[in-house]
Amino acid sequence: MAWLYLGIAGVLEVVWAFAMKQSEGFAKLGWGAVTIVAAFSSFWFLALAMRSLPLGTAYTIWTGIGAVGAFAVGVLVLGESASAARLLAAVLIVSGLALMRLAATE
Repeated sequence: MAWLYLGIAGVLEVVWAFAMKQSEGFAKLGWGAVTIVAAFSSFWFLALAMRSLPLGTAYTIWTGIGAVGAFAVGVLVLGESASAARLLAAVLIVSGLALMRLAATE
C-alpha cells in the first residue's frame, strides 16, 4: 500500500502545482482552494507512505513525480516549451526515479 500512497501523493502534487499556476497568485479563490486541498492531501498520502518507506526513497520519488508531472502538464496543457534539453532533463529524472525504486527493493 505504501507505493500506492506514494503514487497518489505524487499525482496530487502535480494537481496542486497546476492549480497554483491557475490561481494566478491566489487571486482566483477557487483555484486557490484546490491548491490548498490538493497540497494537504498530497502531504497526507506522503506521510502514510513514509510509515513504511525510507525517507530518502519516499521524498525523492514524491518530488520526482511532481517535477516530471508538472513539466508534462506545462507542456501538454499550458503550451510550455518542450526543447530537447528539457525533455532530456525529464528523462534523466525518470531514470533516477526508476533506479531509486529498484534500490528500495534491496
